[in-house]
Amino acid sequence: MTDPLTGLSTERSDIDTEEGDIDTERSESHSERSEFNAEHGELYTEQSDPRYREIDRLPTEEIARLMNAADATVPSAVAKAIPAVSAAIDAIAGRMARGGRLFYVGAGTSGRLGVLDASECPPTFGTDPELVQGVIAGGEAALTRSIEGAEDDHDGGAAAIADRGLGPLDSLVGISASGRAPFVLGALDEAARRGALTVSLSCNPGSPLSERAEHPIEVVVGPEVVAGSTRLKAGTAQKLVLNMISTIAMIRLGRTYGNTMIEVSAVNEKLARRATRMVVDITGAGPAAARDALEAADWNVKVAVLMIEHDLGPDGARALLEANGDRLEAARRAGGAA
Repeated sequence: MTDPLTGLSTERSDIDTEEGDIDTERSESHSERSEFNAEHGELYTEQSDPRYREIDRLPTEEIARLMNAADATVPSAVAKAIPAVSAAIDAIAGRMARGGRLFYVGAGTSGRLGVLDASECPPTFGTDPELVQGVIAGGEAALTRSIEGAEDDHDGGAAAIADRGLGPLDSLVGISASGRAPFVLGALDEAARRGALTVSLSCNPGSPLSERAEHPIEVVVGPEVVAGSTRLKAGTAQKLVLNMISTIAMIRLGRTYGNTMIEVSAVNEKLARRATRMVVDITGAGPAAARDALEAADWNVKVAVLMIEHDLGPDGARALLEANGDRLEAARRAGGAA
């Protein structure tokens, strides 16, 4: 006959064991949450700023003023990174001067900003579209909609760089607000393996992207008005830095003259007027003479300037320009301009 007390003791033992298992599970769950928070809580771009926790209850104008005040902090954050930005630009321009290309790589907002900056170089500086290229995780479709999982594809990032044949003269700028996007890390690693110059642009300190880049740029802008929405302050910071990289690199390469877009492509009437005004300002010629020279020079401002100043035909002006490294100032001096 079974002793009922023994059975009861066994049941109590089972209950104690189950409660112990529950406590263990709770402890493990808490530990997992702690590890997650430790990993992600350090990302300023993911934190929630208590000042904005009730913005959904505020009047529109007050929200707008809060956003404007938050945006006003971005330029000072960029200013702190200028030494790193400048060093990266000099390294990029040095390689481009020897025939290298510049690649921007990013996912989501960061990728779209890279593609935007690259796409604006040909009309602004008269560059070949291959010279500055933007690569976004998920391809062209990701420019207008989110492509699930594209950011997490480390191998896809590496493959995108391999497909474009990066080499030792090329430069890659990996853009990631968190500094952790696997697609960007994969691209950066592959670029480094191929001997290309590697630059990172992130908005968190000490990120994996920064640790792997030759020239890490960190613009720490802090939490966003809408927590985690890095298209806001982080995106603004990235746009400002990308403006610096492309613009100053092109200045270093002689793609401007003073502060004018000397290589502008006169693809519409507005730009044709701008080109005419530049020729007038540089040479002192009248608008009609400037436009005639531009039409003969296929709207190449530098060629038109040399035609007017040295009484040359288009071919002679192009030869003079080519002999002086395609730099207008050097060609003007070689031709005897004051």
